[in-house]
Amino acid sequence: MDNVKTTKIRGFDLAYHQSGFGEPMLMVHGITTYSFIWRKLIPELSQNFNVTAVDLLGCGASEKPQDVDYSISVQADLLTDFIDALGLGPVHLVTHDIGGGIAQILAVRNSRLLKTMTLINPVAYDYWPVQPIVGMRIPIIREIGMALLDRGFFKVLVKRGLYHKHRVNDELMQLFYTPLKSKEGRYAFMQLAQSLNNRNLMDIEDRIKKITVPTLLIRGDNDVYLTAKITTRLHHEINGSKLIHVPTGGHYLQEDEPELLVKYIREFIKEKKDEKRSRYKAA
Repeated sequence: MDNVKTTKIRGFDLAYHQSGFGEPMLMVHGITTYSFIWRKLIPELSQNFNVTAVDLLGCGASEKPQDVDYSISVQADLLTDFIDALGLGPVHLVTHDIGGGIAQILAVRNSRLLKTMTLINPVAYDYWPVQPIVGMRIPIIREIGMALLDRGFFKVLVKRGLYHKHRVNDELMQLFYTPLKSKEGRYAFMQLAQSLNNRNLMDIEDRIKKITVPTLLIRGDNDVYLTAKITTRLHHEINGSKLIHVPTGGHYLQEDEPELLVKYIREFIKEKKDEKRSRYKAA
């Protein structure tokens, strides 16, 4: 992915990539990754959509300020302004991991910004954060983590998150490592881990059942980091949501089964468009 663009949102530079034509689609990554994680989906999806893949504050090529709140609540506010600043809304929102938590906040605070939302192995309720992210909040482990992030520790974390273990190669690890090569990048990663707080989602727990945004949930059945209880409960509580299980997927489904994700996202959006047309005809 090249042609990195930046825009200033609330005083911070957010980096993003854009390609394609059609209805706007915004892709939001999770912790340990940045916009690169969508690189296998973007070429296909950009044939039908104007795809924007953003780097959250503190991630990828975005600004990495010190002593700033990187919580998903703050990230949701930044993305609200990001969507408005670029004139994207309403968008088809495609998310992963903590990006799915951000999506839930957007859906209850600013549903006007969303056409549909896809949550791939999302966080939700109080089932997160999980190890090893929780451990990174402890001061001594934070210090050790700052030294280890460029080493085997991070490769183990990535490999555990994949179903197809053989796909962990030097090229993939180079992409994961890029922001962590600098002290600034390592600090930002640890700051993001420390800022994660499930209260951000527990505070909207009672509003999840009121979400009206068409929602697709995709669960990698071999996700060792996030429990299946998350997508099961979200599917039960978000009216009309659709849940798809991928047996050959781990946490990083974008690496395990990118073609399947493209297929499911396209089919879901088409299905919702067809339903909307049918309602208009019936009226």
